[in-house]
Amino acid sequence: MLKSKVATLQDNSSHGDDSFLTRDLGDGAFLDVVMDGVTGHGGQEASNTLKDALADATITSMHDVEEVLQNINEEFYQIGGGRFLLTTVSAALFTAGKIEVIGAGDSPIFIVGTDSYKQLAGRIGGFLHVGVARAVGAGPELNGLSRSEMEEEPGIRLVLATDGISDNILIDDLAEMVRQAASPEEAATNINGTIERYLEEGRMPERLGRRFRHDDRTAIFRFFDV
Repeated sequence: MLKSKVATLQDNSSHGDDSFLTRDLGDGAFLDVVMDGVTGHGGQEASNTLKDALADATITSMHDVEEVLQNINEEFYQIGGGRFLLTTVSAALFTAGKIEVIGAGDSPIFIVGTDSYKQLAGRIGGFLHVGVARAVGAGPELNGLSRSEMEEEPGIRLVLATDGISDNILIDDLAEMVRQAASPEEAATNINGTIERYLEEGRMPERLGRRFRHDDRTAIFRFFDV
């Protein structure tokens, strides 16, 4: 099993609705998760409750992760009726040389290689109601989960992000900064600095075609050794 290094980025000053979890499961296994609670719909409580449930659960496979998601979805829906206690979730599980991904909502996961990148979960941009409809707590059953699986490869880099990151920087640029970074900490610093600069300028680059959207920013960067 390949060794990896991890760094996190979070600025929760806009709404306080994001959460994240990086968990060492032992024997070279890891669980990385980002959650973006839906603002105005009990998002902070939802994302933190889901984070705590995943932190406390016995996780040996992606089946265990999905069971937690389904149980929390049922609890949220019973309390909130699909209108309250809503959060996205994107999780990556590393076991036995394999990467498994599962997601609900619009928080993307990317694998960045030496000359390309691939999105494994979530979506980029779009309308709020699409993300809400697929969020944990939005319905009696947690349907439409995105899933992906791949073998670990030397040198690949994994990025889990909430839309405060992915909606406010070109993904090509994000991937290139991850690719060029000497460490996950450097990737986190450079990407957050770029978004902060866009904030100071008050607009996004013209080629993105829209203004910066103020939102919480959370990301996990995991680099696998070459």
